[in-house]
Amino acid sequence: MTLKEKIIGIVENNIESDEMLINEISQGLIEKLNNGEIRSAEPDGKGGWAVNIWVKQGILLLFKYGKMNEVNYTSGFPFYDKDTLPLHSFDITDGVRIVPGGSSIRTGSYIAKGVICMPPMYVNIGAYVDEGTMIDSHALVGTCAQIGKRVHLSAAAQIGGVLEPAGMKPVIIEDDVLVGGNCGIYEGTLVRKRAVLASGVILTASTKVYDLPNERIITAGEGKPLEIPEGAVVVSGARQIDSEFGRQNGLSIYSPMIIKYRDNKTDAKTALEEALR
Repeated sequence: MTLKEKIIGIVENNIESDEMLINEISQGLIEKLNNGEIRSAEPDGKGGWAVNIWVKQGILLLFKYGKMNEVNYTSGFPFYDKDTLPLHSFDITDGVRIVPGGSSIRTGSYIAKGVICMPPMYVNIGAYVDEGTMIDSHALVGTCAQIGKRVHLSAAAQIGGVLEPAGMKPVIIEDDVLVGGNCGIYEGTLVRKRAVLASGVILTASTKVYDLPNERIITAGEGKPLEIPEGAVVVSGARQIDSEFGRQNGLSIYSPMIIKYRDNKTDAKTALEEALR
């Protein structure tokens, strides 16, 4: 029986007492997530993304059946987590740069070769961070978030986590995206390749994005996430509240805007420094 079949069997049969089976699943799931052999969402080969519901169900089982356990670090600071979630260990052969200063990477997340982790930052379980990406100081990669190659998550960028419901797509950031400082990307938003999000842009499932070059409004729909197009350059903006009270008081509401699509000038400004990698 495969790991997938075991997880689905426990969920469908609501198994409560098979400790040996739970431990077996825990060890197998954690190992495969840490190695990038499985992931909570992946490209479907048709330009879209598919959720691996069974992987997210497996992560939920780790929380459900785990017991609180004290974890002592050599630094002397104890932490407390479920015993189904052991430490995420790295060694020099992994090729991941974790700069000293208090960062944390939870087990069950994949951190590819060439990733740079600037302190303090945090990566949660189920996340997938691909090659050459930089996670800057105070940045968060939330539960099951999918981060592509050569992405720059600038200081204090927040990539929200989505673990439940299990069928919901996580936040997905494709290759070569620049996420500016203090950006917040939540609720399954999909940011396509080479997009640029200027500092302070906030994107959620209810956000309307105004595409000025194409004169259209981009929104999420039923079963469809908010999707930032490939190469879009998004900045924070505002639009007037068109009511009598709003006009009388000069009120406006936050509205992110696509002001252009990437060109040579944008590429020059956002080029990654190979020396850092």
